[in-house]
This record gives sequence, structure tokens and C-alpha cells, in this order.
Amino acid sequence: MIFKSEEGSSRQLIQFCIGYFVLYVITGVSVKYFLGSPEQGFPGMLEINYLVYNTIGGNLLALVVVLLFRWYRMASNSYANFMGMKIPSELLYIIPSGVCTAVVIPTTTLMYTLPISVMVAMVIMRGSIIVISRIIDAIQIKQGILTKRVYWEENVAVMFAVIAVAANLVNLKPGSFDFVGSTAAMSILTAYLIAYSIRIYIMNYYKNTRGKGVKQDNKAFFAIEQIAATLSMLIGGIILFNATDLFGWDLTQIVQFREAFTAPDSLWGWAMISGLAFGLLAFFSVFIFMFKGRTATFAGLVNRLTSLIAGTAATLLFAIVFGGKYPVTEDWITLGFILIAVAFLTKAEKKRAAELKLNTK
Repeated sequence: MIFKSEEGSSRQLIQFCIGYFVLYVITGVSVKYFLGSPEQGFPGMLEINYLVYNTIGGNLLALVVVLLFRWYRMASNSYANFMGMKIPSELLYIIPSGVCTAVVIPTTTLMYTLPISVMVAMVIMRGSIIVISRIIDAIQIKQGILTKRVYWEENVAVMFAVIAVAANLVNLKPGSFDFVGSTAAMSILTAYLIAYSIRIYIMNYYKNTRGKGVKQDNKAFFAIEQIAATLSMLIGGIILFNATDLFGWDLTQIVQFREAFTAPDSLWGWAMISGLAFGLLAFFSVFIFMFKGRTATFAGLVNRLTSLIAGTAATLLFAIVFGGKYPVTEDWITLGFILIAVAFLTKAEKKRAAELKLNTK
């Protein structure tokens, strides 16, 4: 899955982006297909049902890979004693990162089930991660954890990226849903932002605190995080499944979550298979976020901008193949701002590559 190239090189970064882009397009087309209207010949699966099956399929694939290839073996800065065993000290914060991942996945799903458009939900989430990544760099520079400086090109790219995601909001019609005034909506968004902020901080803390001669093992980080996330989601899923009986919760989303198992959709198996692309996508997403020698600002931008471009490509491909709606004006405006941001990121990458090359001599 990982292409042959020098670790931390621009070539490897491009390869990761290509893999992430292709898998994101496949995932985007799958979502549009399964959730498409039955009147137009599509399955019309409930959002909760699809996201449950898709998440299970993707998560199982990722879990099998990390266990099969034993990626969980990690070179550590130091070791801690736990129940008579020596464990890598990094587990003390990577496991919480996995718990945060388990929070991010369902809150992302719940954002899409709110009475706002999917596009608005994506704008909120993508834009927030770009800003959070820049804040994380500022915090870790102040703490002395990050010794690199954020290039001005990266800051300019952040500005154009934020403009790009905001461009989707230009022609939105006023809706009846008061997002800010909704306790449920703000609770979901707050949980999402807190969990993702902690996770990005931990990713970069791990990356920026490798001891001399200690390998930055992104595969091991991903493996431990994935195992922790799986266990957390399993526990959370069991609680949600029994929430109505235990706590009397009868929210529509909880009822639909339970029915996804008790009365599964006839296409549940295919929805799980579609999740394989989502599972593979997770590898590339984490590896880009944690890309060696780059700032959180740069890596977060590369990750989110790639997904934005892939989202437009998925819409276009779905329109051509399945007769869906073509990208609207806002999508092309967004793409234009994204390309400007990419141009500044390219300049920053050239400077960073030269800097890293100089430091290795």
C-alpha cells in the first residue's frame, strides 16, 4: 500500500496525496450512490445505516492490517512499567488519541444527520481543522516542542483555504435551522472540535518529540490508535444500542442506529464493502497529518485541500457516470481558491525540502 520512496521526501508526500485523493473519490461516489433517491434508481439507504455499515467495513479492514502485519510494535523514547510489563511510554498519550478518534467518527456522522446541508457540515468541519492545525503549531512552538518555523507561504495558504471553504456559503439561502441556538448541534460540534484538537496535538507531539536515533514510526502510531479507537467505538456502540432500554433515550438517530442491526438494510453487505475504501483512506489521512519534517499547518492543509479537491472530483464523476448533479458555481470558485493555496504550499514544500536536506548533511 505504501509506495517506494524516501521517507519524508516530497515524492512520498505526493504519493500519499494521490492515494488519499483516489480513495476519497471512491468513498465520495459510494456515499452519493447508496444515499441517492430510489426515484432516481439508487438504493436510498438511510444515512445512519450506511454510515454504520461503511464504518464497520473500513474499521475492520484497518484493524486486520495493523494486527496482521504487527504494526503495533513501537520503538520508544522510554518505557513505563504497567502491571509488571514494560510498555512504550508513548502509549500513555496515543491511546487517548484513539479514544478521540472514536469520538470524531460518530460526531462527524451526527453532523451530517443534522437539518443542515452536507455541504455546510463539510465546510464547518474542514475549515475548523485547517485553523486548528495552525493553532497547534503556535502552541507547540511556544512550548518549545516544535523547533521549525511556519513559513509565510503556509500562512497565506491557510488564508486562501479558509476563503475556499467559506466560498461554499456565498449563495446559501437562509434556513429555518438555528445551528448556534441548537444545544444538540453545538454539543456535537464542540465534541468534534475538542476531540480533533487533542488528536492533532498528540500526533504532532509524537512527531516532534522523537529522541535521537528513535524512529518516527507512523505505522505503529496508527496501529495503536486504531486498536484504541476500535475498542472505544465498540463500547460506545453497545451503549448506544441499549440506550433506549437503559436510559429511555428515544432520539431518532439512536432508534435508527439500533435498527441498522435489528432490521438491517438488504444492501448492508455492499455498504460494508464500500467501507474498504474508507478504511484504506484512513491510512493515508493519518500518514499525511503526521508527515515527517512538516508542520501541523502544512500537513493539515495538504490533508484538507486534497479532500476538498477529491470532493469536487467525486461530484463530477458521479454526475458523468450516474447522472447526478454537476458541481455548482460555488464548487468551481472553491477549487480556484484551493489551487491558489496549493501554489503557496508548493513553494513552502520546496523551501522545507531544501531545509531538511541541509540539516541531514
